[in-house]
Amino acid sequence: MSTISSTEQREHFISLLKQFDTVMLVTLNSEHEFHGRPMAVAAVEPDGRLWFLTGKDTAKVHEIEMDSHAYLTAQDGNNAFLTLTGRASLIDDPERVRDLWQDSFSVWFPRGKVDPDIEVISIRPEYGEFWDTTGGHRAKYFWEAAKSYVTGLTPEPDDLGQHGRIRL
Repeated sequence: MSTISSTEQREHFISLLKQFDTVMLVTLNSEHEFHGRPMAVAAVEPDGRLWFLTGKDTAKVHEIEMDSHAYLTAQDGNNAFLTLTGRASLIDDPERVRDLWQDSFSVWFPRGKVDPDIEVISIRPEYGEFWDTTGGHRAKYFWEAAKSYVTGLTPEPDDLGQHGRIRL
């Protein structure tokens, strides 16, 4: 049984989420097959809502138009992992594009933030899950792993605050 409150887990999940510059965005195509691709994160709101920029005539836009379910995964080496399920929205808003713009986006949009072909994707999170062995969690993990080796008992990552499932 976890000793970490749901509020603490939620806050921890969002703080982990904000550390990722890129995530894998998975949508469903017209054949109901999963279609994933890496996406640069434009912004993460305090409630976990994510923002991305993409071209208007892309597979992900067409897939979101058919089915708004979205799944995100992120991994930081062997230290932090998370998944998020939510609903995607498409927003045609040049002002929002300007607010979200980062110079690195010029690689995909050479005409810059005024490019009329840019579409905003917003992902409103519903559920999240994380596995975290960064910082103090890493020390706890190694301690518990050593105890497990000696005692033969498997550690419970939920009890260490290393793992959590969150309703967002």
